[in-house]
Amino acid sequence: MTTQCGKTYRTNRELEVHQKIHRGENPYQCAPCGKAFITNGELTQHQKIQKPYECTECNKAFIRTRELKRHQKIHTGEKPYQCAQCGKAFITNGELKRHKKIHTGVKPYQCTECGKAFITNGEQKQHQKIHAGEKPYQCTECDKAFIRKWQLNQHLKIHTREKPYECTECNKAFIRNLGLKRHQKIHTGEKPYQCAQCGKAFITNPELTQHQKIHTGEKPYQCTECDKAFITNEGLKRHTKIHTGEKPYQCSQCGKAFIRNGELKRHKKIHTEEKPYQCTECGKAFITNGEQKQHQKIHAGEKPYQCTECDKAFIRKWQLNQHQKIHTREKPYECTECDKAFITNGKLKRHTKIHTGEKPYQCAQCGKAFITNPELTQHQKIHTGEKPYQCTECDKAFITNGELKRHTKIHTGEKPYQCSQCGKAFIRNGELKRHKKIHTEEKPYQCTECGKAFITNGEQKQHQKIHAGEKPYQCTECDKAFIRKWQLNQHQKIHTWEKPYECTECDKAFIRNLELKRHQKIHMGRNHINVYSVTKHS
Repeated sequence: MTTQCGKTYRTNRELEVHQKIHRGENPYQCAPCGKAFITNGELTQHQKIQKPYECTECNKAFIRTRELKRHQKIHTGEKPYQCAQCGKAFITNGELKRHKKIHTGVKPYQCTECGKAFITNGEQKQHQKIHAGEKPYQCTECDKAFIRKWQLNQHLKIHTREKPYECTECNKAFIRNLGLKRHQKIHTGEKPYQCAQCGKAFITNPELTQHQKIHTGEKPYQCTECDKAFITNEGLKRHTKIHTGEKPYQCSQCGKAFIRNGELKRHKKIHTEEKPYQCTECGKAFITNGEQKQHQKIHAGEKPYQCTECDKAFIRKWQLNQHQKIHTREKPYECTECDKAFITNGKLKRHTKIHTGEKPYQCAQCGKAFITNPELTQHQKIHTGEKPYQCTECDKAFITNGELKRHTKIHTGEKPYQCSQCGKAFIRNGELKRHKKIHTEEKPYQCTECGKAFITNGEQKQHQKIHAGEKPYQCTECDKAFIRKWQLNQHQKIHTWEKPYECTECDKAFIRNLELKRHQKIHMGRNHINVYSVTKHS
């Protein structure tokens, strides 16, 4: 028995060989590559680079016959070594021994740098390479390097596009057999790893381990740039690319670059218009399975993420995180051009395009360009006439759900945004912001033609159309044209004789609600304009 680690051997010779590990002695060196070994036998095996033992199933070759035999068990599915505690079976006895330590919780090998413990000595040695910054396995195709050889081997398959492991259910292929096994659990619905705290189940044990950190609040990986912390090292690496501006994954079709390969894959489906995941309730199709699952929560009315400050609840966690910044008034993303600050980086990026004038998304039908793809998608519904969101009160239909929600507040009378100065209330926060500028008399947007100033940029742009003589909204009944769309909508009611706003006092009807309000002042007197009722023709 060795006095250093307590390990025992049958012969004195085996003990002497083992003790060389503690002394760091490697007397047998390979002349071509310089690698050193404890025993001559190990050197001999290393020098058998030709790998004489080949598998007849997949042509994979091995140095030793026992390695070939172990490999062949993958094809036969033979797993003779079974765990008595949980029934899990393994190809080799060594794998079973390692697995048993999971049940006992024994981790005898501890890292001297950070104290992390491991089941095997090999795992501890590999881990210590992280602290040393050692990455001996370099890719010949790119400059990426790895701590472990198998990581390099897996990485090389990205360059060769080799995916030998194929799913028999959906023909999806994978680089690793482990990736295939994990994928197959999606088809079987198998989720054997369950969280004891909330009952949520996972396909793999590492997924469960990561999830449990949500309950403990543990975020061991901290960013040195902004002090933001993450549950996983992968999450930190992804975040760091925001600071470095690194986007290694580029679309060959449009040149757009992404931080993650997954984001690039998702983006490519925009070009192919591939949406394989369809909602069983409404038929809406989605690019990813995750998007479809999130969408179905709308039909189920499920909103698991509740705000602790107010009673608002959300379908997605990131929506709750963004919402909470409203309560904290946190706006960490600031524009370098005008010092305007935003809650999210996405909103800052969108705002920056106003300064650059960049509008990459163009409508093929009318040529109008937009800052974001969702804006273009919404705009295209004008051409198709599609208005899927219908009001149950008055049958009015809208292009977006947001417009419908805003409209519904007219029927409910809900005006949640109130001016602290005069008490006037509004349906939208944007309306309140605009109103507040009346009190401050702030008019930052000035016409370059006549010097007239405006509260909003939109008002200034509309005004400049007067100087340009631009009237894009043309009436189809007569040759009259208008600067604003709502002016055309009001005008068209003259041709249809539509007067939906009726006075309850004298049955006189009007085209616009504003005209009705003005008329009602005759009945009620100019000093009592707040007491009236409006009925609208069905």
